[in-house]
Order: sequence, then C-alpha cells, then structure tokens
Amino acid sequence: MATKILVIDDKQMMRDSVGGTLQRAGFQPIAAGDGESALALTARHQPAAVITDLKMPEMDGLELLSRLRQQDDQLPVVVMTAYGSVEAAVTAMKQGAFDFIQKPFEGDELVMTIRRAIEHRHLLKENEALKTSTDSTTQAPALVGRSPVMRTLASQIQQIALSSGTVLISGESGTGKEVVARTVHAHSPRRSRIMLSLNCAALSSNLLESELFGHEKGAFTGADSLRKGRFELADGGTLLLDEISEITPQLQAKLLRVLQERQFERVGSSLSMEIDVRVIATTNRDLEKCVQDDTFRQDLFYRLNVLPIHLPPLRQRVEDLPLLAEHFLTQLALREGREAKRFDPDAMKLIKQYPWPGNVRELQNICERASVLTKGQVITAPAIEPWLGTPATLGGGASAQLGLRRLEDLEREQILHTLEQFNGNRQRTAVSLGIGVRTLGLKLKKWKEQSLVPQAV
Repeated sequence: MATKILVIDDKQMMRDSVGGTLQRAGFQPIAAGDGESALALTARHQPAAVITDLKMPEMDGLELLSRLRQQDDQLPVVVMTAYGSVEAAVTAMKQGAFDFIQKPFEGDELVMTIRRAIEHRHLLKENEALKTSTDSTTQAPALVGRSPVMRTLASQIQQIALSSGTVLISGESGTGKEVVARTVHAHSPRRSRIMLSLNCAALSSNLLESELFGHEKGAFTGADSLRKGRFELADGGTLLLDEISEITPQLQAKLLRVLQERQFERVGSSLSMEIDVRVIATTNRDLEKCVQDDTFRQDLFYRLNVLPIHLPPLRQRVEDLPLLAEHFLTQLALREGREAKRFDPDAMKLIKQYPWPGNVRELQNICERASVLTKGQVITAPAIEPWLGTPATLGGGASAQLGLRRLEDLEREQILHTLEQFNGNRQRTAVSLGIGVRTLGLKLKKWKEQSLVPQAV
C-alpha cells in the first residue's frame, strides 16, 4: 500500500500539481482545501507526512501546524511558502515544522523533502520503541543467591556500577551475564538513560557493522534509507555487546577505535561522530586464550577488560539452587496469576545432584516446564527425572555414581537427550538448555570429530 501524504492548499491548481508529483513518486496524496478539512483527514487516514501552504484563509498554516502537533507531535509537517517569505518559514520551523520549501519548487526537491520527513518519523518511532523496550532496565534485575560467591559478586557490581569504565563479563552460557549487565546499568548514574543490547554472534559481519555503526542511504545494496546504529542510539546510555568474541578482526579494529576515541563513522560516510556510551561486553569464551590463538586482538581485550566480572557456573554454587528454584516458580506464578508450586525434598535432592550444563537458564526452563506440566501443587522427582537424564531413586545405582562421572560426559548426554526430545531441532534445543545455537553447534562438531556422537546428529 502506498504511503499517504496529506496536501493542504486553498488553491485547487496547487493541490493537483503537488498531488501529481507525489503520485508519480509512488505516494498516495490526500488533498484538503482548508485547515478544518485537513484535521479531519489526518484523524481518519493517519498520513505519514503533511505538506501545507502557510497563507490560507480562516486557518493559516501556523495555526494548522499547532493543531496537527496536538493530534500527533511526531507527524512531520513540511510548509510551502512563497519566494521571499523565509521569515514565516523560520517561524514555522521554530514551532515544530520539519522543513520548508519555497515556491516555485522542482518536483524532485519536493519528493526528496517528503522522503526525509518520513525517514525522520521512522527514526523517532524507532527510538521510542527502543526506549519503551528498555524502560524495565531502570529497575535492577534480581540477583538471587546467598552463597559466598554471590555475596562477593553483589558487592563487586555495586562498586563497578558507579564507574563509567568498560565492563567485561565472562562466564559459561546461561550463568546470567545479561542479568548482571542490566544490574550494573540499573545501579549506574546512566540508569535513567537507554540501555541497548546486541548479540554479536547472531549476525553476519556486514550486518553487524551496520547494526553497530549505522549506514548512509545507498551505502550498500539494500540500504534504501539512512539508519542509525546502536552506538548512536545508545548515546548517553549503555550498550551491551553479547558474545563479543564472535566479531571479526576487521570489526574488532573499528570497535577498538570507538573505545579509544569515542568516535565512529556510519557505513558509507566519512563524517566522524562523537558519542558517550558505556560499553558492557559479555563472553562465554576465554578471551585471553583467544588472544593467544590470534583470533582476538590483544589491544581490544585490554580495552574491554577494564572492569572484569566473572560469573561462576551454577554447579559451583549448589547452595543457591533452592532459592533460585523458588524464585523462578514464584515468578511464573505471579505472571500467570496463580499460587506458586514447589519441589518436594526428593526433587530438590535431584536438582542439587544435577551438574546443570545450561546453568541458571536451564534451571529456569526446567522450573517453568515442571510448573506447567505438574497438575498438583507439588513437583516430584519422577516428574523432572526425564529432563535431567538421571534416575529418580536417590539411594543408590546411577545417581550414587553421579559425582564420579566426568562433567563433560554428563553434559554430552544431556544435550543429546534434549536434542532427541526436540527431534533434532537445534534452535529449540539451545533455548531449552539455555545456551546459544552457535555454542551447541560447536560442541556437536567437536564431539563428531572425536567420534563421540553419530555424524547424523
């Protein structure tokens, strides 16, 4: 469907001329001969932009502009003014007009101005959506746990949050790195500003560069309009770069420059832009080893590792398991408006014995699954045993030998079991286990090379 543009002028000839130009450019013009009609058409058709004459009887362009902005303060309004009436146009700009165009004007000039107006509105909506999606970050996420390592971590986060330095959060997949990042932001002086995040492993190199730095219109095939990147949109706030180890050497060099000089260029532009963004990076890999393997720049590592935070795997803080399980069951109950369920003692013993290769995220998934699929209020050991790959009888047998088996073997068995449950669907398997699809793929590839799993997996 063609984009609607409202054209307002008291002269029929001008309305027809402007409307014809817009129609040839692929727009759908809607015409009005006076202000009252324009307001009614705006409410009915919700145009993407408005172009109006300034001098009209009864309601002039300035009054119409004011009333349009009362209806929609993001609606871009372009005013048409006669040659020599620049002062009136400037007044309109001060009152909220997007731009002005002097009569007589060329059709290309008109179309270009309207396209810029529409793009401006898109950017406003994008910023608003991003802000809305991150409003919850002003409230600190819950860090659940009373173990010594969690108490130390909470104290460390409070200290780091007050700084403006770059933060590097490391830990296995599913340990809660994003929760910690949002907690740092929520306790920082930037908590009232936006926090954006980007998964560096989810995009190709070209798309990732555009997402980070933005691009100019025509910078590459498919770049039909200007796009602001995450650095530009997060100016004054915080940018979370998840799985930072996955970016290419070329992008590593560009990211290094941003961290060093607080400047960048959009793709396809030579104009440097200054930004004030706090960067928080996360990784589930050993970046120091990546530096030794020449897959990650040493200078970038040092720039990122200013304020390091390491999250322990869940198996190293077993004493937090009952609190975490209760927290997740309570969260789900509040979300669904019902009474929270609980694990019986045998089920909790089973939970404590399981090594949790997917860490906190896997525990959260198991809690939700058990809560949904259990009919009563009490979740028993047999109910969760199939998902943990261990026997429900805790007095002996396989479960008694659980601590004597290699963690890697247990992890492989759990991943293969989950993969089988989802009929080989890696995306759903990764989500259930609380790990990334890329991480799952790398593990399977490694095990295939070692002939530990079938090649068909």
